[in-house]
Amino acid sequence: MERYERNIRIDGFGEEGQEKLKNARVLVVGAGGLGAPVLYYLAAAGIGTLGIIDYDVVDMTNLQRQIVHFYKDIGRAKVESAKEKIISLNPEITVCIYPEKLTEENACAIIREYDFVIECCDNYEAKFLVNDICVSLGKPYSHGAVLALRGEVMTYIPGTACYRCVFDSPPETGSRPSSKEAGILGAVAGVIGSIQATEAVKYFTGLGKLLTNRILIFDGSDMQFYSLNVEKRDSCVC
Repeated sequence: MERYERNIRIDGFGEEGQEKLKNARVLVVGAGGLGAPVLYYLAAAGIGTLGIIDYDVVDMTNLQRQIVHFYKDIGRAKVESAKEKIISLNPEITVCIYPEKLTEENACAIIREYDFVIECCDNYEAKFLVNDICVSLGKPYSHGAVLALRGEVMTYIPGTACYRCVFDSPPETGSRPSSKEAGILGAVAGVIGSIQATEAVKYFTGLGKLLTNRILIFDGSDMQFYSLNVEKRDSCVC
């Protein structure tokens, strides 16, 4: 009660909302720039079970934005590094780690074990894979992306527009700049990741209105948020 007092005091949240978070299972795909703030805030909020899937290891360039990893973690598996920090923050939660790449072969088996998925991937192949598996399994999820000073968030629940309703297929290789080419401001990744974590908490507690059938775009260069409506496409798999 003491740990979650500020949650419980929120109008419409209460002890019932906190109990829902305790019983929730959330999978975070990617423990990088977006996944780091997502994991911190969900652990702090009291999500009962957190899954983390990432096949990468920590390197020096990650430390500029991936705040769940420290200098001493360089060369260490990101899932191990992230688990250590969030268990240190909240030892009451359960953390399941998957030090592997999300693929067509393992995605269904992993994702079906969770109630909500947060997509924090840095490549289009993984983004479309998460969308397609979540749609096929009827699993709600939050899409997030960030590049340079801009970011976007969108939430899917069964019956609403999915990622493919906005982008029907991945762009051609090399047609879009990567984060290595365009860079990422760490604080902007923090903004987008925090919004994704908020969407997960809202989903379980029923607070507010989710980012469904719309995509929220943040432009850090002039501190503006834009919300664009999205319609389901009749030809889409969802």
